Amino acid sequence: MTATPAPAEADVVVIGLGPGGEHVAASLARAGLSVVGVDERLVGGECPYFGCVPSKMMIRGADALAEARRVSELSGSADVHPEWTPIADRIRDEATDDWDDTVAVERLEKAGARFVRGHGQLSGPGRVTVETADGSEEISVRRGVVLNTGTAPAVPPVDGLADTPYWTNRDAVRVRDLPESLIVLGGGAIGCELAQAFARFGVRTTVVEVAERILAPEEPESSKVVAAALEADGIGVRTGVEIDRVDHDGSTFTMTLGGGEALEATALLVAAGRRTNLGDIGLDTVGLDPKARTLDVDERMRVTDGVWAIGDITGKGAFTHMSMYQAGVAVRDLLGEDGPWADYRAVSRVTFTDPEVGSVGMTEQQARDAGIRVTTGTAPIPESSRGWIHKAGNDGLIKVVADADRGVLVGASSVGPNGGEVLGMLVTAVHAEVPVATLRTMHFAYPTFHRTIETALGELEV
Repeated sequence: MTATPAPAEADVVVIGLGPGGEHVAASLARAGLSVVGVDERLVGGECPYFGCVPSKMMIRGADALAEARRVSELSGSADVHPEWTPIADRIRDEATDDWDDTVAVERLEKAGARFVRGHGQLSGPGRVTVETADGSEEISVRRGVVLNTGTAPAVPPVDGLADTPYWTNRDAVRVRDLPESLIVLGGGAIGCELAQAFARFGVRTTVVEVAERILAPEEPESSKVVAAALEADGIGVRTGVEIDRVDHDGSTFTMTLGGGEALEATALLVAAGRRTNLGDIGLDTVGLDPKARTLDVDERMRVTDGVWAIGDITGKGAFTHMSMYQAGVAVRDLLGEDGPWADYRAVSRVTFTDPEVGSVGMTEQQARDAGIRVTTGTAPIPESSRGWIHKAGNDGLIKVVADADRGVLVGASSVGPNGGEVLGMLVTAVHAEVPVATLRTMHFAYPTFHRTIETALGELEV
């Protein structure tokens, strides 16, 4: 009889090696713990291979084209000839190493962690099972398991859609030859960013959104500015529509809307949100709901005894910076350090359209729903000194949301050129609860986009 091999042992097992999971594994290994990192896909996760990094390379190229086309309004003339190959080459060679994670694996192992490629799942308190190409491996965990299993593109249950060769973001960033036309299903951040990028390279593009407006999580004013910018780029923006079905005849997609209207394109990008990867990681073996859409974590990222979670699966914001922030919290707790622990008052996010949409904290409606006595201030970028000077591509606004009783900002939006960079001061104000009275005494450099914040603060009834 062949003896069953004893389980491997580790202080910590990290299941899912996106940016946050990779950081946890490497940090704990460098601190002297025995760490095993597990992932069945690419080490580094969605962001460097299919999300943040390659998409921003696309956007950088597209924005350069848009700026060149603005020369005629400002300083002469320019002939613009879009070419996609430099973008595709840069994504393949600079961003993703042709979608090869060898460097990331070596980086993790150099930090002292052991890497196992396979599907990891909880198999009971203090136990992890990894299904690999060669079989399965059992790991006994002494200190804890960190879950960072992330998300995958969500595909809505539209009749016929599943039988078509649609794209998700994972396909869009691999494109070598541009389609003649494109339908983008979903008007969230990813849909709007990629729609604008492809349109600026000459692809005839339509965005279809079932909600009443694009960028629904943002302020209505922000949505309005971006919708107008997309339309100025020749993009059709259809909101508040019903989608009956999608067909593909071998060369053309046909999307039939409620009422029988049909949209046609040679490519279809599904950007209708994300779904968390929680259904097959053994949550039930540690007393958790296997049907959970997100995992409830405490301020130390603990889910239950011996299990921590970080990143998209916590429902605190599907952003790389959130995953990295939570990773730092989990590392401190696993090492027995004394905080600081998680604080979500000033979560920031940026949609990298042109204009950029930077947001922090609560929207006006969220603040009202929370029972706050709200006062707001709004200032348009084109009417500011820098906006007037900038002239071409100067769309945008600053909106601040304040608690009138406490006299502090609880949220803000920075929409415009470099909106995500201008957001920095507003994030600080919300996070540190700087009194509005103090903000109003600041010096705001002239002429800058961020000086528009001063005008918006002046509109507050505080």
